[in-house]
Amino acid sequence: MPNLFMVDLLGTEILEEERSILQHPNVGALILFTRNFKDPEQLKNLIEAVRSIRPDIFIAVDHEGGIVQRFQRHGFRSLPAARVFGDIYDLNSEAGIKLARQYGEIMAKDLLKYGIDLSLAPVLDVHGVSKVIAGLDRAFHQNPDIVVELATAFIHGMNEAGMPAVGKHFPGHGSIASDSHISMPVCESSKDELINGDLKPFIELMGKNILSAVMPAHVTYTAIDANHAAGFSKIWLQDILRHELDFKGMVLSDCLGMAGADIGNMNTRATQALEAGCDMLIVCNQTRALLYEVLQTVTFEQSPASMQRIETFKSNMARFSQDTTARITPYLPFTLHGATDRASDNSSALHTSETLNNTSSI
Repeated sequence: MPNLFMVDLLGTEILEEERSILQHPNVGALILFTRNFKDPEQLKNLIEAVRSIRPDIFIAVDHEGGIVQRFQRHGFRSLPAARVFGDIYDLNSEAGIKLARQYGEIMAKDLLKYGIDLSLAPVLDVHGVSKVIAGLDRAFHQNPDIVVELATAFIHGMNEAGMPAVGKHFPGHGSIASDSHISMPVCESSKDELINGDLKPFIELMGKNILSAVMPAHVTYTAIDANHAAGFSKIWLQDILRHELDFKGMVLSDCLGMAGADIGNMNTRATQALEAGCDMLIVCNQTRALLYEVLQTVTFEQSPASMQRIETFKSNMARFSQDTTARITPYLPFTLHGATDRASDNSSALHTSETLNNTSSI
């Protein structure tokens, strides 16, 4: 089965036309948003309904912490933004690393409890000028070496709970001010600047072999491929990611409905992303008719290697793994004064988060 697409639902229940979408053999995963969550009982029923239709697909959500936490309250513990761990690290590196690991596990277990297999996390971007990254405190730190330390700890926590990690947004979105949700960003950093800055956390974590998947950015890096955003670039996804960095994991596109992915109609976007080297594509926030049309008309023969990468990725999830052991992780309040409420004091960021939580994968 191809399992090419990660799709979405419009509300808190499955529409009749969405049953046909979920049953389509090209669907391999489901992404949930705030609009799909009312309370724990409703979420449990929704996931059970999805499982009754397609028990073989995995369910994902953007649940990083801070502003980007799709499910809040009603049984879900509040998670600090990634930048909080960086602030704590600056005061006490050991404490920052310890908390990052513990909250990686807490985040994963809160989702797994409700049958959600995956959080699209962590963000590996360096804290810089990006409005959608630094502006929302989604990056661990401005120092790429510290990003590596904290992300490693966070991923270990996720893995301990039974959840693989998706590093985003390859090769780094932190130094680009433009928001790929609403524009087509261009990065003019040199190759050396990328290697020593934005790209460094990805290089280091791939070297540690703890990234199960990466999500490429809808950003064009002129020093490497001036004609294609990373998610549509064979140079980035095949020459660099697969060959130079020897990455064996899954490549999951960012949402193809974003402005940064506007290279044609949805079929064109899907075909070019797959040909560039993506294994699975996110298509969300489209009409149900268009989504079904894409599932029906995209013709691309997925390679056995690509299908195997998806299956290997799923095997790292608790539900698809033979390892059912899990220890209980207590809730750990974070106490760094000023860091925990930094993002919530930013009204512009809050407005952005409300839009993102219901309209886009990030």
